[in-house]
Parts: sequence; structure tokens; C-alpha cells
Amino acid sequence: MSLEIKVPPVGESITEVVLSRWVKNDGEFVEMDEIIAELESDKATFELTAEKAGTLKIVASEGDTLEIGAVVCSIEEGGAAPAAKEEAPKAVAPVADKVATPVAEKSAGDSYATGTPSPAAGKILAEKGVDAASVKGTGVDGRITKEDAQNAEKAESPKAKVESPKVAVTPLVAGSRNERAEKMSPLRKTVAKRLVAVKNETAMLTTFNEVNMKPIMDLRAKYKDQFKEKFGVGLGFMSFFTKAVCEAAKDFPAVNARIDGDQIIYNDFVDVSIAVSAPKGLVVPIIRNAESMTLAQIEKTVIELATKARDSKLTIDEMTGGTFTITNGGVFGSMMSTPIINAPQSAILGMHNIIERPIAENKEVVIRPMMYVALSYDHRIIDGRESVGFLVRVKQLLEDPARLLLGI
Repeated sequence: MSLEIKVPPVGESITEVVLSRWVKNDGEFVEMDEIIAELESDKATFELTAEKAGTLKIVASEGDTLEIGAVVCSIEEGGAAPAAKEEAPKAVAPVADKVATPVAEKSAGDSYATGTPSPAAGKILAEKGVDAASVKGTGVDGRITKEDAQNAEKAESPKAKVESPKVAVTPLVAGSRNERAEKMSPLRKTVAKRLVAVKNETAMLTTFNEVNMKPIMDLRAKYKDQFKEKFGVGLGFMSFFTKAVCEAAKDFPAVNARIDGDQIIYNDFVDVSIAVSAPKGLVVPIIRNAESMTLAQIEKTVIELATKARDSKLTIDEMTGGTFTITNGGVFGSMMSTPIINAPQSAILGMHNIIERPIAENKEVVIRPMMYVALSYDHRIIDGRESVGFLVRVKQLLEDPARLLLGI
């Protein structure tokens, strides 16, 4: 009797997935609840598990787009488990015996007679880096004498001559114009559609400012060791920016709001979306209720979410929602950019790289570590006064981080 394994429901808005990888092979025995395949939606990657033990019969192929409820494979009852487990060692062991043993025997005894070096000869060979097995001894019973060791040379050139022709098999032709077609992943297709929709459906503008990062950098340098020792996590820039955004949102609530039909939805909480570059594309996990978290809690959450993103372990819940987004192009060297809004949110803050530049301070020219910051916003809901005021407030909090702790 066989059991069909179908694509499970993975979210209200998800109607299809892509079979990205088979973990188990066709005809292989699988245990109940064992992972057999990976499914990729436009939001996350999911693991498909076996609903009972038996022999796997694959129906869908890697790269296939499957609707929710479509049959992926079937599991048949049978006694394939013993055969699969017994054959695995037989396939590996003979290969090791046939490959490893003859090589060892040949290298030890085909080219030279092997002898035992005298203490003096052994020292000389060690200093030269010469293997005693490659030296022909002229002493009694093939013993390697001091003179043999002195005349011995490191036997690398013959090996190099044998291997050198294999290095450049097909030299690259200058001016080659190769192309390759690669199917877009569900995540990339969804990102593309959303970005085009944002450009077409919002009145997006961007305002800029610059932040003197010296106060935060001095604070980090002074307390980073104590912070790491107490909380077990490093003190980064993201926690300061997240706290500054949460404080500024109290004074400018429209930046943390969204449009829903003909209504404006204001939030008394701040769920900060953090843009993370993952292997399969850009993902935006969320720090829930960031306004009530400490710097240490924010740093721990950022590390946890970033690790999940890189391992493709984020769930839909961890990426659904969010009221405001922060993106850091500075980690890639970006000096300035106009970040695009993460719909249905109304604003996004872009961080950039820190560059030492001359600025005027107290009527004197000084060198300070400066960062450009950019706020892209939907002009339908956020006026210029609010956008500029919000960004200035963020700048003030970052340049005087004590305000973040005092709430002033």
C-alpha cells in the first residue's frame, strides 16, 4: 500500500512552490518524519518530511513548480531498508581498498630501496625535508648513511613534471562571449513584482542627512568588552539605529503607519524589518516590538534572524508584517542610495558606509567619521515636514546616544 505525499499549505497567500532539492533518492528507504525534500515559496524555504516509513517513489523533479496539494512523491511499504543499509558500506569499502592501498605501496617501494637512516642521517634528512623512503641506502642491509643523506635531494621536480601538463587543460580564449540562461527563483520573481508595484503605486521620495558617528563609536569602544561579557553579544550599529527609529516614530507616527484602502493605519508599536542578504536573495525578517527592547535584546535578535536567513530557515511568520524597514548598504561599501519602500510600509531608512571627512565643528574644520542616511517615504501619507523632521530626530539621537537611554 502506498501513501501519496502532497505539497502542504504553507501560507494564506502562497498558491504554489518550487521543488528546489531532493534530499532522498528515488527507491531509497526513508523513516517516518525524515526530511525527504526542500520546497521553496516566494517567501521562504520549507522541508518536506515522510509521513510514514517505506520506499520513496519520486513523482516531481527538481525545479518543478507545484500547486498546493499537488503530489510530490509516494511512499510504498516494503522491505527496502535492509538492502539499502547493507549496500552502502559495500559501495564505499572496496573503493577505499583499491585506491588507497596501491598508492601507498607504490610510493613507498617502487622507485627506491627503503632503508633505515642512522641518527646523523635522519637529522640531515629532516632538515632538508627529504623523506627517508625516497633515499637509497648504501650501508649494511640498505641502511642510509650520513653521506647518503648529504647527497639526497628533495624529490619534488619529477612530481611537478608529471602534474604540470594537467594544470591548464583548456586555456580561456580572450574576448569570449558566453551566455547562460538561469530560471528566476520564486523569491526573486516576487521581489521583482513587488518592487515594480511600489514604484508604480506609491508617491516615493527620498530625503538625506548625515550623521557624525564618533559619539557612538566612542561609546562602543569604551563599553564593548563589558557589553560582550555581560550579554554574550557584540554591540553593533544596528541596535542604535533601531532604537533611534523607535524613538523618532513616537514624534512622527505617520512614518510608522500604512495606507489601507481609504484609511491610514497608525501603530502604537514598532516592528522593525531588517533587510538581510541571503544566498537565495534579499529577505526582510522582523524585530517585533523593537520599541520595548534593550540594545542587547535587539543585537541578539538581529544575529538570530540573520543566521536563520543565511541558512534559509526563516519562517513566514518571521517575515510577515513589519511597520518600518532599515537597510544597511554600507556593509557592501555603498556611500549613498535611495532605498525602495517595503510595501505596505510607508518608509525605509538606508544606512551607508562610514567615511572620515572634514566637517565644520564649533567654527573649526575637524575630521569625523560620517555616514550619509536616507529616508525614502510615501508622500501620500508622509509630508515633507514629517520626513525631514523624522530623519533629523534620528540624527540627533545617534549623535547624542545618551538620549536613547534617557528618552529625551
